[in-house]
Amino acid sequence: MRKTAAVAVAILALFGASKMHFEQQLAEEHRAAFFHGAKLNLNMRQQIGQLGFLAALSGFRSVVADYLWIEAHGAWERTEWGRMALLFNNVTALEPRNVMFWDLSAWHMGYNASNFAIRNPKEPRQALRIKAQREYFKLAEDFLLRGIENNPDHYKLFESLATLYKEKFDDHYKASQYYDKAAQFPFSPSYEKRFAAYELSRCPDHEQEAYEKLVKLYRMGENEWLPTLLSRLNYLQEKLNIPPDQRVYTPPAKK
Repeated sequence: MRKTAAVAVAILALFGASKMHFEQQLAEEHRAAFFHGAKLNLNMRQQIGQLGFLAALSGFRSVVADYLWIEAHGAWERTEWGRMALLFNNVTALEPRNVMFWDLSAWHMGYNASNFAIRNPKEPRQALRIKAQREYFKLAEDFLLRGIENNPDHYKLFESLATLYKEKFDDHYKASQYYDKAAQFPFSPSYEKRFAAYELSRCPDHEQEAYEKLVKLYRMGENEWLPTLLSRLNYLQEKLNIPPDQRVYTPPAKK
């Protein structure tokens, strides 16, 4: 068994050496494509083992990343949140241009781990449960911010960060900003603009700006006349004291 492992190590090392020049040529292309790269340092070496480390050096990043992702799934099933976060960090470092890895890593931290933390039966003190929950929110935010840094050309992570700010941080202004950024991409879903306006309508001191965005959506036609848009529009008309003859929407009279 040891002999087999030694042979495998030797083959991987030889293959890695032969690819070194090619890898150097690719480095500039990776940076141009927002690829910040894996930090193949001693910490990762200790976490994934010698064979996995050499495999990553030798061009098998995706294989190692997939293996670590499976390991992270096992950690999730055992509620080993700290180990899971560590594995996610390695996976996203190895495959920084894989949007799904960033998105699901953030979701596990911001939703699964945080929900467990607030209900943790082993921690009787509510203050510490809340503290742990917020730390997982921050981990989720960090995954998404780093994911955006590596993938600024895709709307999905902007949308996920906006949803995190809305649902977990109760920060409607940041949510609006990131929904709006997601909406700028050519092939992003049409709801991004609506969500950006909805969230802005919940922000004090931004009512006029939000009202103008909602009016613009309303004037795009009946396809935009969704219940949330109409209710937020009516709310802002009341709050801003828009004269009745200048209002674009009048809710039906209550029976």
